[in-house]
Amino acid sequence: MKKILRIWSKLPLWVHFLAAKIVRPKFRAAVAAVIFDEQGRILLFKHTYRKFEWGLPAGGLEHREQPIDAIQREFLEETGMQVQVERLLTAVSAREDHHISMIYLCKIVSGEFKESHEISEMRYFPVTELPAMMLTAEKELIQWAVKEIK
Repeated sequence: MKKILRIWSKLPLWVHFLAAKIVRPKFRAAVAAVIFDEQGRILLFKHTYRKFEWGLPAGGLEHREQPIDAIQREFLEETGMQVQVERLLTAVSAREDHHISMIYLCKIVSGEFKESHEISEMRYFPVTELPAMMLTAEKELIQWAVKEIK
């Protein structure tokens, strides 16, 4: 699985979007977690399968799954850690793909990071020094969240 994900990460971004449009439903729902540490830095995951590796903790909703349950499940599956959802920050529809993402303010409540097939690292970044990310919209969302939470 790791080899397949490495090959996938090398493909052009347009291939990722084309594949998503072919294999996914016409409209999808996703969730994402926004987590800040005491210094106000944002938590990002290093994804094994993306061309631009760093991004917010996120994932898709399963059939009949509640969004809060989805973000808790995704975070646990990808890191071995549990999060507590504090509140819904916003819901956004993506320009690049036909989906809506529900963005939650969360905090880590237990566990230690364990690498998974999807996530090789997690790290807090100053919001003024974000790494290259897949979507500009993610950076814009982080900047918006900083203002919204204060």
